[in-house]
Amino acid sequence: MQISLDTSNTPDSGRWYDHIWAALIFFTRLPFWRIYQPPQEAYKTVVEHWPLAGWITGVAMGAVLYFGVELVPYEIAIILAIIVRLLITGALHEDGLADFLDGFGGGGHDRQRILAIMKDSHIGTYGVIGLIVYFLLFFHVLHSMQPADAALAIIAADPFAKMLSAQLILMMPYARTEETAKNHTVYRKFDAKAGISLTIQGLLPIALFLYYIGTRVSWQLLVFVPAVVMYVLYLLIWRRLHGYTGDCCGAVCLLTELATLLTVCSCLNTLV
Repeated sequence: MQISLDTSNTPDSGRWYDHIWAALIFFTRLPFWRIYQPPQEAYKTVVEHWPLAGWITGVAMGAVLYFGVELVPYEIAIILAIIVRLLITGALHEDGLADFLDGFGGGGHDRQRILAIMKDSHIGTYGVIGLIVYFLLFFHVLHSMQPADAALAIIAADPFAKMLSAQLILMMPYARTEETAKNHTVYRKFDAKAGISLTIQGLLPIALFLYYIGTRVSWQLLVFVPAVVMYVLYLLIWRRLHGYTGDCCGAVCLLTELATLLTVCSCLNTLV
């Protein structure tokens, strides 16, 4: 997921549903492109509908977690849920996390070296170890919750993390040039209207989750902790690169989602 930034005030174009189709095609490997092909211009707005892809992956994972325990042990259901999401997204964000860890782990404070490592298609030691630790934490945090709670938590956390991570394109410029972006597409800064839409997409599932979970989870912690994690990662990215890449967005998405789930897990286990 390589994202570059257009700072010009490009007027909106195309039908509203073109932007949604473009986002679903871009962020998933589901054959939406067989049903409808949006114009190329629509791909400039995919980040504005990133949480909608999270609705799909979150519901898919939640369904496997909730209904899978009727057929297989809970541990197997969790692994199957993770595999389902990897298949839906083509491991897009996990690839970004691995590249991010390789770049920031092996590149030191050398901006150009970090960018070069992140663009390299080979995975390094930091990426391998980072993915192992990430998946172990992801598995155990889901396993520590009841299937119904875990299913609803992932349905809420997935779009919420994508909404938070999308703020990176407003907070800093793209770290590469348009010519060096993998998809050679300049993505626009979203306006207030698109920002409101993005916020609704990200907050609606988590609001429904809080309504279901009640006082067992503090809504203040559920919002505050992932936001702090996102901001700390933003500061790190800004300090090292003075701009973001698509790999940075994918990494921030997964890590803020993990922070959200850890917060839910912590609140639920405190009450046990």
